[in-house]
Amino acid sequence: ANQVEALTQSKTQLQQLISKLNKQSRERFVETFEQIRTNFQQIFRKLFGGGKADIVLEESDDVLEAGIEVIARPPGKETRSISLLSGGEKSMTALALLFAVFRTKPSPFCFLDEVDAALDEANNERFDMLLRDFGIDSQFIVITHSKRTMSIAEVLFGVTMQQQGVSKKIAVRFDEYSTETAAA
Repeated sequence: ANQVEALTQSKTQLQQLISKLNKQSRERFVETFEQIRTNFQQIFRKLFGGGKADIVLEESDDVLEAGIEVIARPPGKETRSISLLSGGEKSMTALALLFAVFRTKPSPFCFLDEVDAALDEANNERFDMLLRDFGIDSQFIVITHSKRTMSIAEVLFGVTMQQQGVSKKIAVRFDEYSTETAAA
């Protein structure tokens, strides 16, 4: 009888703990979602040079299981779902969302693999500006073929093939140019 009572008490305590954790998870999710939403709206406007964007939770009984819809309106266009945007617009919108999450929960470093591949020159320039802004607090390792993105790097690592079939690794560091060194 004591064992049954102890098990019943343990079960009740576990259910209370689960309920408490679910409540805290929902509160934190909504709080974090709102921070990301605000950051996304700001970063989208910065990346696109205007326009509007938003993320909204789809209708659901449980906020933790709700879908998230991304809505974007680049400057001079009508509001539409991300699925209806061009390749470059989709990339820029996804980057705005990625950086919005990153701003909400920063990390000391971040890997980006060919995220600028679909961007035209103007969009690539705004993306590079965003990388510089975020690069103040975090280190970015970017895999790219874009000369414009490479031009803002402090260090380049690459592979070249000077002879057919022979790969060679190279590294180039871009140090600050010192007028004192040049005068000496």
